[in-house]
Amino acid sequence: MDEQKIRYWIRMYSVFAILTITTHYLLNLEIFSPWAAYLPFLRKLTLSLFLISMILLISKIIEKIIVSQAQIEGDRYNLLRIIRLLSLVFITIVVASFLFQNLYGAVVSFGLISLVLGFALQAPITSFIAWLYIVFRRPYQVGNRIQINNLRGDVIEISYLDTIIWECSGDYLGNDRRSGRIIHFPNSLILKEEVINYSGPHVPFIWNETAIQISYTSDLQFVEECLLEAAMQDFEEKYPQLSSKNEARWQPNVYFRINVYAWMEAVVTYPVEPEDTTGRRNRILRLALPKLNARPDKVGFPEGSLR
Repeated sequence: MDEQKIRYWIRMYSVFAILTITTHYLLNLEIFSPWAAYLPFLRKLTLSLFLISMILLISKIIEKIIVSQAQIEGDRYNLLRIIRLLSLVFITIVVASFLFQNLYGAVVSFGLISLVLGFALQAPITSFIAWLYIVFRRPYQVGNRIQINNLRGDVIEISYLDTIIWECSGDYLGNDRRSGRIIHFPNSLILKEEVINYSGPHVPFIWNETAIQISYTSDLQFVEECLLEAAMQDFEEKYPQLSSKNEARWQPNVYFRINVYAWMEAVVTYPVEPEDTTGRRNRILRLALPKLNARPDKVGFPEGSLR
């Protein structure tokens, strides 16, 4: 919800709160004495409506502060969920107080209902507890790319009972791009399965690698230099603020391994954002292959019957 809509609801709840509390005190006037039998009920109703509108008003004010101050999308999303949950709890207490003559009766009735529902709704309750775990332990947040129980995708919503991810890769793609399919899974799943977070808060990148086949007679030093140069050039263009720091931990590297089809593989390893694995691989190959193809005297590739 954007700030404009939040400001709209702040005005609406403010007006409603003023109307209800004004009505509550106007009911004490003598002109309403002919309806004396209904006045206690009306006073209690208007007071309850006033309290509900104040709860909603305060929650919207807090939401406005969160939206304007929280910079991280996942933190903002979780804080808004908590505020809405607390608002619902307080509104439930007000409604229960209105429906029952005293708070003790409300508490006893609520306890009995909770006992019955606890047995009938074990799975949803477990998912709700898992939601609390997600909020406070943060195994993942909205915007993160995760993998859980062979499901992989970008988190787009974390509700009280389930998590929604936008699948990447999947059954029809051979890369890491979003497939377009939406996956729902219960929050309780994280209490039973390991969660792999590709875009956690501590490290912005994962490490990926791309291999090309070359002959044993190739100039390995030249191949290594071309691949490293391509990987570093793409990194500098994509992340100029990081490349200027010249951090050693983000430097790419190259190693060589034997291919089962009698060719050697030159493998370049590099850091990449989880959502950009396919794009970064393509950019590195576009930069490296022209340099390698330009020197057939130094680099041999599988070609024709030589495969």
